[in-house]
Amino acid sequence: MSFNTFGHMFRVTTFGESHGVAIGCVVDGCPPMIPLTEADIQRDLDRRRPGQSRFTTQRQEADQVKILSGVMAHPETGVQVTTGTPIGLLIENTDQRSKDYSEIKDKFRPGHADFTYEAKYGLRDYRGGGRSSARETAMRVAAGAIARKVIPDVKVRGALVQIGPHKIDRAKWDWDEIANNPFFCPDKDKAAFFETYLDGIRKSGSSIGAVIEVVAEGVPAGLGAPIYAKLDSDLAGAMMTINAVKGVEIGAGFGAAELTGEENADEMRTGNDGTRFLSNHAGGVLGGISTGQPVVVRFAVKPTSSILQPRLTVDRKGADTEIMTKGRHDPCVGIRAVPVGEAMMACVLADHFLRDRGQVGR
Repeated sequence: MSFNTFGHMFRVTTFGESHGVAIGCVVDGCPPMIPLTEADIQRDLDRRRPGQSRFTTQRQEADQVKILSGVMAHPETGVQVTTGTPIGLLIENTDQRSKDYSEIKDKFRPGHADFTYEAKYGLRDYRGGGRSSARETAMRVAAGAIARKVIPDVKVRGALVQIGPHKIDRAKWDWDEIANNPFFCPDKDKAAFFETYLDGIRKSGSSIGAVIEVVAEGVPAGLGAPIYAKLDSDLAGAMMTINAVKGVEIGAGFGAAELTGEENADEMRTGNDGTRFLSNHAGGVLGGISTGQPVVVRFAVKPTSSILQPRLTVDRKGADTEIMTKGRHDPCVGIRAVPVGEAMMACVLADHFLRDRGQVGR
């Protein structure tokens, strides 16, 4: 299987399967002399970790990360820092239940990558999906923790803004509220509603989709390139690599189609701090290059395909059959996608920061 690497100057290669011995990644291109410990990475991993509420999969994985290479104690300060060499990270899998999948190993699960993997490779890992499992995203979160250290002046935060047809009230947006509920929701009242709503979805054996918004503040103007390395195109591509993501928008996104030219154009004025924009419909990117405003990305996550409701499918021999997926699954996989979206934003911004520094010397 090829294409397990993303990024250019800041490159991340992930490896491992959902029910294998371990998952891991190699981060290449991280500058030297950046303080980095396992605790720095663990903080982000703990936010993505499964089994923390009844609204996510009950698979119990500690997701304890080990740094295998790329760091050492500074000879003068004793502080552990990056060396500029590839950083190897590893997380052992400890709670695999492959037997949960034995009954469906010869059936294709609707909505999953079973059919396409088999069509391409001639076989698939039926034990939780192998490489197609969202388990792989733990390593993206680990890499994202390193990326944040490459761009320390940039704050990347994500929030769940919609579950099913139910959207938050943006007038009630409170970043501090995200840590107070299991949904990463910035609207306290809507988070309370989501508890009852998602309980009903979970108890019915079904699932539901969600929309995640990721905002990066402190991004300097000038990151990106006008044609084939647009910052927004790289961000969109990165978000689309996240499992179950089916749509991405930047700034006003599809809503821009409803605006007039007067409404959509972000007018500008000059003040004591230089040029400022009066709105941000562009989502912090114009012509593929960052404007200095917050970079805003939203992505839609489809409902978890593994549900307890029987579905029509076919088996490996082409015979019509039915399938019902057992095991431990997220009723709304979009919830745990919040820290993954943050990580992908951080990785793309770190990559473009290093590219920009290499080209213009900033």
